[in-house]
Amino acid sequence: MTFLLAHVSDPHLAPLPRPRLTELAGKRATGYINWRRKRQAIHQAEVLARIVGDVKAQKPDHIAVTGDLVNLALPAEYQPARAWLEALGSPADVTLVPGNHDAYVRSGVAASHRHWGDFMRGDAAAGVSEFPFLRRRGPLALIGVSTSVPSLPFMAIGRVGPAQLHRLEKILDACGRDGLYRVVLIHHPPTSKPSHYLKRLTDGTRLRDVLARHGAELVIHGHNHRRQTVWLDGPNGHIPAIGVPSASEAPPGEHDPAGYNLYRIDGVRGAWRCEVITRGMTGDGVVELERTQLKSS
Repeated sequence: MTFLLAHVSDPHLAPLPRPRLTELAGKRATGYINWRRKRQAIHQAEVLARIVGDVKAQKPDHIAVTGDLVNLALPAEYQPARAWLEALGSPADVTLVPGNHDAYVRSGVAASHRHWGDFMRGDAAAGVSEFPFLRRRGPLALIGVSTSVPSLPFMAIGRVGPAQLHRLEKILDACGRDGLYRVVLIHHPPTSKPSHYLKRLTDGTRLRDVLARHGAELVIHGHNHRRQTVWLDGPNGHIPAIGVPSASEAPPGEHDPAGYNLYRIDGVRGAWRCEVITRGMTGDGVVELERTQLKSS
């Protein structure tokens, strides 16, 4: 059975609602200035609409969204983001993990759960969003991990935390025994360059240790707004950790232009096949940029 998974990240939905003066305190003040000076020209609704249209045209079996739906965690941002998710697909067909902008301020954590909870909830959950969560779709185990935590101004760090890491170990082991293709969804990349110290995953070393001991077939993330692949240690070989650009970044942009990935997965445990299809925005529209075969592990 071939399963087609689409991976979209960092839509940073525009336009930004007009904030009240009382909402522009602390980190939101600096973020608002940054939005007006730079980011509103980068993240464009028309670009995002073209990416989403192309995703739907590929008819994926499921869509993964790895965070940063909103920009400043303004109260007025969350319901439009909910409407965007519903336009993308039903909660059964779209899986979401939140990003650092979704928790830009402390109130954003509760708001994301309140508005988007059914998109980031495991199959066995009874109305409660708990991370990490597990969704089984075809041969896949979609494992949602949250790195979404509030941080100080000029910082964009993430954190998994001991409780999630402990539960992740059990989920990875159980899904491995069941012979599923384990896909870990996370916003922050598991590794960061020294220059990204202020936007790193603070317990990335601990996460990599869990993956090295318990295994996974694929890790997908956003956050850096770039196409990237890093190979992590696993118990039976290397694990690909793959990032995608922001889905709304207008070319030429500050990073990679808007794009997304498709993962065409088939096979069985020990003989998995995964073809990565990279699609992105160019002067000719959204086109296929590359195809890569991932080695089975």
